Amino acid sequence: MKIQNAFRIGLAGTLGVGVGILILTSIASLSTVLTYVGAALFLALGLEPAISWLERRGLPRWAAILIVMTGVGLILAALVLAVVPIVVEQVSQLVEEVPAIVDRVNSTDWVEALSTQLPQVKIEEIFQQATSAITDFFTSPEKLSELAGGVFQVAVAIGAGIFAAVIVFILTLYFSASLNAMKHTAYQLVPASRRARFADLTEQITQSVGRYVLGQAGLAACNGVASFIFLSIIQAPFPAVLAFIAFMFSLVPLVGTLSASVVIVLVCLIPGLGSPLTALVAAIYYLVYMQVEAYVLSPRIMNRAVKVPGALVVIAALAGGTLLGILGALVAIPVAASLLLIIKQVVIPRQNTL
Repeated sequence: MKIQNAFRIGLAGTLGVGVGILILTSIASLSTVLTYVGAALFLALGLEPAISWLERRGLPRWAAILIVMTGVGLILAALVLAVVPIVVEQVSQLVEEVPAIVDRVNSTDWVEALSTQLPQVKIEEIFQQATSAITDFFTSPEKLSELAGGVFQVAVAIGAGIFAAVIVFILTLYFSASLNAMKHTAYQLVPASRRARFADLTEQITQSVGRYVLGQAGLAACNGVASFIFLSIIQAPFPAVLAFIAFMFSLVPLVGTLSASVVIVLVCLIPGLGSPLTALVAAIYYLVYMQVEAYVLSPRIMNRAVKVPGALVVIAALAGGTLLGILGALVAIPVAASLLLIIKQVVIPRQNTL
């Protein structure tokens, strides 16, 4: 009997470990699909406040969804039509200026100046080695084939990104249409005695997520518009492109604005495009803007959406970005706000009754 019981325990343990490994392997294999689903659900929750507002005005849900999705599509189309021609024009200008930039780089004036200022460093030898390496790269058939392979991989990545955007858009449409039914089904899985409380918390969480998405998009729009105006005034290189970068990066909380600022300042330092003075002015502007965003814009916009302490915002964004990348950084703050809401309204009252 003891041997038989030991065999059963070992078999059950082995099967349990095998099932656990199978589940983890399946999750890893479905990581891309789960990312699409998570992004679509996040966007659906972000559009839900606008859809609910139209429903309260007497429109049926299908009409509200149609109006909101059409509005979003028109905004994106207008953004693309406004930005893409300018981006193409300015990128063409950049391509035309590449030979001049290369000539400036190949000029020996700055090499001689650096050699005079830094006599202990072999500037001319380093420059000759770098020039030789670049020449060998572009004259070697193997290197050119590797470069062509890299270009092909970039094209494949762009195609995959477009495919992912289409899939997320379709899933967002389906989730928006069936969000109420999904929540109602989830409510039915909860015992009747706790169903009302669970439904109330769920509604508060979904509304918080929706307001957060709208607030983050508003902050990104403020940064993009302000960047375009400022960069046009100081005659920075490619202001439309840099403003679009500022808008896209600012969609990521906490580190987005800082990352965009660093990229813009570095672009302003490129010889032949910008100047150290332009880069310095841009750096000062973004230092001031980040303070305004952190202490004026963000509190006014975000405090109405999610109320999360500053230290927890930093921890949540870093943890989410480490675990799930950009998507994790996006959803980390509303997840933290949801957990705080559950702790305040469920855990603490229960502890007070013990």
